[in-house]
Amino acid sequence: MQLTFRPAEQKDTALLLTFIRALADYEHMLDDVVATEEILTDWLFQRRVAEAFFAMEDGVEVGFALYFHNFSTFLGRGGIYLEDLFVLPEHRGKGYGKAILMRLAQIARERGCGRLEWACLDWNKPSIDFYLSLGAVPMDEWTVYRVAGDALGKLAGEIEKAKSTEWEELS
Repeated sequence: MQLTFRPAEQKDTALLLTFIRALADYEHMLDDVVATEEILTDWLFQRRVAEAFFAMEDGVEVGFALYFHNFSTFLGRGGIYLEDLFVLPEHRGKGYGKAILMRLAQIARERGCGRLEWACLDWNKPSIDFYLSLGAVPMDEWTVYRVAGDALGKLAGEIEKAKSTEWEELS
């Protein structure tokens, strides 16, 4: 078997969504997927805020990675944040996950990035052990915070309200 990589193109949107749903199912989070082909097309291929590629075994897509650039003020350069990596269950154990991470590391180096980062669910011990074996270091002193949905709308509303009162007083 030969593994190759190819960038995702707009015509692959349905396939990307299939992989995203398969990953969400594995993570017991399928009900959280609200992405549609239209949304993915807009954000990935029109706005171009993220990129994706497929791992191909003998010309057939068997895994994917979706990633975007972040920035480290301490390093003074960009990095790559891996949002999703997934290999179909029937193709695991062949080194494809490692190959995908190696390809991402190559992309990061080619682009002059200072690091490659990702998050992993605490219960996913097989993945954690795998990442540790590659030399990845957990960021134990850091906690990821998220504002989404109604909380995001409320926060945005509070900012708009503050801008119309307090910030005007400063000008």
